[in-house]
Amino acid sequence: MAKTPKSPAPVNLSQLMAISPADGRYASRCDSLRPIFSEFGLIRFRTLVEVQWLRHLADDAGIEELKPWPAALNPVLEALATNFRAEDAAEVKGIEAVTNHDVKAVEYLIKNRIDTVADAGHVKEFVHFACTSEDINNLAYALMLHEAREKVLLPLMDKVIAAISDMAKVNAGQSMLSRTHGQTASPTTLGKELANVAHRLGRQRRQLAAVEPMGKINGAVGNFNAHVVAYPDLDWSGISQRFIAGLGLVANPYTTQIEPHDWVAEYCDALARFNIIMVDFCRDIWGYISLGYFKQRPVAGEVGSSTMPHKVNPIDFENAEGNMGVANALLGHFSAKLPISRWQRDLTDSTVLRNLGVAVSHVVIALEASLKGMGKLEVNADRIDADLDSAWEVLAEPVQTVMRRYGIENPYEKLKALTRGQTVNAETLKVFIESLELPDDARDQLLALSPSSYVGLAEKLARTLNEKP
Repeated sequence: MAKTPKSPAPVNLSQLMAISPADGRYASRCDSLRPIFSEFGLIRFRTLVEVQWLRHLADDAGIEELKPWPAALNPVLEALATNFRAEDAAEVKGIEAVTNHDVKAVEYLIKNRIDTVADAGHVKEFVHFACTSEDINNLAYALMLHEAREKVLLPLMDKVIAAISDMAKVNAGQSMLSRTHGQTASPTTLGKELANVAHRLGRQRRQLAAVEPMGKINGAVGNFNAHVVAYPDLDWSGISQRFIAGLGLVANPYTTQIEPHDWVAEYCDALARFNIIMVDFCRDIWGYISLGYFKQRPVAGEVGSSTMPHKVNPIDFENAEGNMGVANALLGHFSAKLPISRWQRDLTDSTVLRNLGVAVSHVVIALEASLKGMGKLEVNADRIDADLDSAWEVLAEPVQTVMRRYGIENPYEKLKALTRGQTVNAETLKVFIESLELPDDARDQLLALSPSSYVGLAEKLARTLNEKP
């Protein structure tokens, strides 16, 4: 007698109480993003920017007030910049509870650490020197998006592209009936259709990788006003550009109080285009599963339907499609909203930027679901071949094209009369071809055709995917 399944592990109560599925139901799929997009991540990147700006100023010979630089301060600042801990973030939140200002709280954390070093008092007031909060925030968010792209998104995209590419090459020669407008059409191969997707995804992956993360550290309205008053003889544009380049970002020399986020919109648009192709892929695979072209390996203990025991539903591709939709709704909003700011700045970008990680989380959830779904697929060659063998009408195209070559009148119309709305099989087509006044070699070539062999260069195109011409 079958036993009712029991939970193999304790239930995580914090996930049960989460509002967002990224922190609840799908929490384990988003673990790689937590150090980047969480509140901890934001504080970590803000602290990194503040510490590195202080160090950058200290390295400038023109800022004599930071000399001598206490050697004992280096390990203290290095710990904050490269080994930021949850306890450090908690300390910042405690300070923020008093200051009611998140960036100022980071400044005070660093000053508190400086206080622990002898002979470092002259350094304290150069923390956050000549900065507006947005100097710190825009660089922190740029570092977030850059790290998420390099460490999470691109590697996961590469896994998806590789999985689809492998399927394409394995199935390069598996002939398959095409459907245009949902109707039978000239045959292709399963591998070629998968290669189409892999090629499209690869292009959009390169587009995302090419977006340059930008930043600014030029003061309250982007003109270095305070910097010039304090140190009029220094090259503040150069100092700023070198600092931003040192963070691995590209300096934007023309901004208001905020970096205008145009590059963030480019990033979101490129990511959204990748997602759209994945939605197209998931819907096609869903349809091929429905046609029986793919079988899905059942997972032990998994239930497909609460009432129909036989079902193995394409849930991974449905999950991926839904999560891509949520991600693209957010990414579209980011792209349309973030480049717009009233006059020298308004605050509407602040709360929007905090949701960048939500959009990226749904992308990660979707890509992981897609990979899981692809791992369950088995090609049902018998079903695919049966469909092909029942669609001899698709050979009307090559027959009428050869008739055109040899000057036979009204070839399209003759094939239309033969096939449209009619039952066509191998014998029907054989009789028609034998009646044509064609050279023997051309007639023999047409008689040798079958729906499964009429695939043009499809197999070659699938096998040579990613090869340079």
